[in-house]
Amino acid sequence: MKDLKRKNRTTGGGTTPRHLLILRTSAMGDVAMLPHAVRALKEAYPQLKVTVASRPLFRPFFAGLDVDFLEVDTKGSEHSLLGMWCLARKAREMGVDAVADAHGVMRSEAFRLSMWLHGIPVAYIRKGRMAKKAFIRKGGRGCLPLKPTVVRYVDVLRRLGFEVENPAPARKTERPNPMGEKTSTWVGFAPFSAQKGKTYPEDLSRELVALLSARFGRVFIHSGGGQEQAFAQEMEQKYENVTALFGKVKLEGEMNVISHLDCVISMDSLVMHLASLMATPCVSVWGATHPDLGFLGWGGDADNVLQADMACRPCSVFGAKPCKYGDYRCMRAVSPQQILEKVEQVVGR
Repeated sequence: MKDLKRKNRTTGGGTTPRHLLILRTSAMGDVAMLPHAVRALKEAYPQLKVTVASRPLFRPFFAGLDVDFLEVDTKGSEHSLLGMWCLARKAREMGVDAVADAHGVMRSEAFRLSMWLHGIPVAYIRKGRMAKKAFIRKGGRGCLPLKPTVVRYVDVLRRLGFEVENPAPARKTERPNPMGEKTSTWVGFAPFSAQKGKTYPEDLSRELVALLSARFGRVFIHSGGGQEQAFAQEMEQKYENVTALFGKVKLEGEMNVISHLDCVISMDSLVMHLASLMATPCVSVWGATHPDLGFLGWGGDADNVLQADMACRPCSVFGAKPCKYGDYRCMRAVSPQQILEKVEQVVGR
């Protein structure tokens, strides 16, 4: 299906859409990169009505952007392709007259096909899969950095005729502090990821928490539930200035905490992108994946990236490929002491 474009009035042709729907339902880190593109669009077209279609959990990402939100239940009513066709009918009833598909999967394709068949212009993301595979095949050697995901989102808007510049990094805004008065240096630590190739080893995480606790006023551990929660709570019990965030705050509260941190340590995972949204410095640790694939937190400082130069990495675009050695040595190659020293540099700056 070809993209259908409407030119901006300033270019002398057609009419600009009045109500744009932007669709992206997963993964969490990918959705967390979308607000940068939405912010750039709203700055260029403040009168444009924008509806973001995504999972209800992700609504806090778009707070303050003056956009509407259409909930997509990917586990329930919108799980099937038929469900997405029904959602498209709902979008048309809302007056949507253009669609930016920032997801580019079968479910979103069903949605945009339904809209296109009703004469509504659509555009969809070009993910650059072949270039990413080539990057992995060559181990990144001799390869230029690939287009960032945020720019790929903006490109979708441009295909609909919007004249949008690449977004500036997010700016710090005043947000509530759910953790009490801040009287010292606060840092966050997010060692976890859904993929082992992007997870900091537990023994090294314990060592790093000890170093951070001894050096900084408060340390916050970002985690999910289950074993991640158990680790975070264990560290909280062991060190009086360590706080496990899971169960104490929800997503919006976690974003508020991050906005008050002096630095966050994150793997190639969600917290890196939350730090980007909150304009908080982030030291990112990379193993199986690589920041030049386009997933570095938007506006993040490349000097704050920690990764080992190893012949076997990067081995995966998303970190899902099992380590051929079985020990995920790429994650172990970045030591807790290296991370501490980089955080000290960032906090010093």
